[in-house]
Amino acid sequence: MFRSLINDAKSAAGAVIGKYVIRASVAVPFVVAAGFGTAATTLVLIDRFGAVIAYCLMAGGFAAIGLLAALAVTVKEQEEEVVDTQAEKKDTADVATDAAAQAAVQLPLALLGTLLTSPMGPGAAAGGAKMVVRHLPLVLLIALIGLLFWPSADEPAEGEVAEPNEDTAASNQPEWQPARNGVDRHSTI
Repeated sequence: MFRSLINDAKSAAGAVIGKYVIRASVAVPFVVAAGFGTAATTLVLIDRFGAVIAYCLMAGGFAAIGLLAALAVTVKEQEEEVVDTQAEKKDTADVATDAAAQAAVQLPLALLGTLLTSPMGPGAAAGGAKMVVRHLPLVLLIALIGLLFWPSADEPAEGEVAEPNEDTAASNQPEWQPARNGVDRHSTI
């Protein structure tokens, strides 16, 4: 029963391991070349400065390379974290709104399909229609509440910038500041 699932997992793991082995085999010649380059640099430094100072210089050089690599990785992780946080904030709201809208659209059709395919479906549909007509004000109230939560298309797209209206620009100003036309609102009240 689970044999096919286990076989799929084994083949997927084998593919991932194979991909990384191929990448590692490409890197091996570069690691060997770096080793020979390090040895040659060490020999040159030994000839010029002596063994102790040469080894100290090599250790300092590797420490500096390690610090630079650590700094680069830290900066990259922080940038990714900021981007992920921003995307998470935006995506959470978008996903919730899209999921609610999709459920609101698909739910009536799913209920109607289930109702009509059952043996007592048409009779139950007639009874349900009578109940909806009897409670029409409540149904309209629920529909209006649903419309309040329906996503609007007035929001600007990702790359667009919303341009302010004259009405919204004037209404967003605090009462103690004059309007754009120079008229003080307090004097007209």
